[in-house]
Amino acid sequence: MIGRLSGQLVYRATDHVMIDVQGVGYLVYCAERTLAGLPAPGEMVSLYTDMLVREDLLQLFGFRTLAEKEWYRLLCTVQGVGAKAALAILSSLGPDGTGRAITLGDANAIRAAQGVGPKLAQRIVMELKDKAANVLAMSTPIAAAPALRRAAPQAAAEPVDLVEEMPEPLPEPVADNRQSDAISALVNLGYSMSEAATAVARAAQDAPEADTAQLIRAGLKSLAPKG
Repeated sequence: MIGRLSGQLVYRATDHVMIDVQGVGYLVYCAERTLAGLPAPGEMVSLYTDMLVREDLLQLFGFRTLAEKEWYRLLCTVQGVGAKAALAILSSLGPDGTGRAITLGDANAIRAAQGVGPKLAQRIVMELKDKAANVLAMSTPIAAAPALRRAAPQAAAEPVDLVEEMPEPLPEPVADNRQSDAISALVNLGYSMSEAATAVARAAQDAPEADTAQLIRAGLKSLAPKG
């Protein structure tokens, strides 16, 4: 099973990329949001992957974060949701938006994805709502692969050296970090993972630009006993 690929991005198509890993080109299918966040062809890239194996089909699907991969995996456990529908949902909402919609029971947001009808959207929300909290708390980005560049030779007869450079890690969406940090803080204060995730998801929906501290305060306010 291939769980991660690191190599040079050869080209980017409408629904997949080719990654050259030591001379072998891998076709990796991705959500639109994932594709949009990848570097230009010729640069190095790293993706978490999930492999679909069937009698007549072998496909790799790529994800920038473990949270995105986990949502893909969970979505595919719902009856009626295949790889295409799961990627459509992630393309429409992203992993953070998917988690927020499912946590809040917002089937209409799931339904907005191409090819997802109202009954399927409701089934997704019902079956995955209890699993959303743990995924929302995940925010581990994958670091970009080391890039290799050729140093300019001093003379034509001299060999060309390979110099290893470590580029900056692929950026993690800020909203993911804010929400996961806020969830962790509420859990540390004694609330359950489900309670914390629901409160933070509501706060993020009401104030998308809120920072971690604001999300924590809003979460605490919604969790405070009423009356």
